[in-house]
Amino acid sequence: MGTVHQLLETKGRKGALEAGIERSVVEVAAAYLSDEDSGLGFAYSGWAQCALPHKRLADDAPWGIVSERVKLMVEPGRRQVVASDGSQTFEFVGVPFGSHARLILLYLQTEALRTGSREVELGGSMRGWLARVGIPAGGMTGKSVRDQAERISRCKLTFDISTGSRASGLVQQTIVDRALFIEAEDAGGPQGRLSLETAKLSEGFFEQLKKHPVPLEEAAIKALSNNAPALDVYLWLAYRLHALKENRLVPWTALKGQFGTGFSKLYHFKNKFPGTLALAQAVYPDAKVEVTEKGVVLKPSRPPVAPRQITLPSRN
Repeated sequence: MGTVHQLLETKGRKGALEAGIERSVVEVAAAYLSDEDSGLGFAYSGWAQCALPHKRLADDAPWGIVSERVKLMVEPGRRQVVASDGSQTFEFVGVPFGSHARLILLYLQTEALRTGSREVELGGSMRGWLARVGIPAGGMTGKSVRDQAERISRCKLTFDISTGSRASGLVQQTIVDRALFIEAEDAGGPQGRLSLETAKLSEGFFEQLKKHPVPLEEAAIKALSNNAPALDVYLWLAYRLHALKENRLVPWTALKGQFGTGFSKLYHFKNKFPGTLALAQAVYPDAKVEVTEKGVVLKPSRPPVAPRQITLPSRN
């Protein structure tokens, strides 16, 4: 996908559009190239192989996804509701979904690795980071962020990881030990104020994150901040490409299992996925991939973040 970046640098947006590049790809690539922020983000490698749903599910519905080596199950948590007469009910809050859930998770993971602590500051720190990647506080956006924060706080994850022909490992955990709730805007105080000053990642999730982090460019996250499918593909490419020793074909059926659960027919997914892949490549200029009739060929590529740029606290 180097073509779009070369065209933007030599002929600008107009030249790239006249060359037949999709407008959405041109705009994302232009936003990425013009961003001078060199910040980094981090994500647990399990998210690069199995991701959250893109759209809302029924509140009581679990989420499951299967990739080549990883299976993920997300179980929705419950909220206790006490009526005025003292009676109680327990209602599901639903599994996290969409781009806002992904961005909140990226913030939590990035801050935990940056500080070397399970305790992550919230409040203005998280609102500032979300604003930096294009998600302002307040209004419907703020409401969505609050909703996804509660879903993340209450859900339970199960990663079933295959490490060989027979060996496999099961990782069951919550994401945070301390709830990540955000007060409603009419609850008094500053708009969007967090009800907790810190969130504490669960020990199991933090240990997996420290062992298997995937470094990402903040400029790329910002350019794709409203596109959950493209964020998933970008993370996948960042995880897979630099580790390859030779070309690797990923068949369409495997791609659909990981990225196309919302499509009932394979041919619908095959028509849609190349556009999502192009958006991910627009923020990863060194990514080398080829779309073929059999699937997508992944080729050895430089990582989006050079190893010398990555500085993390020592593991204690």
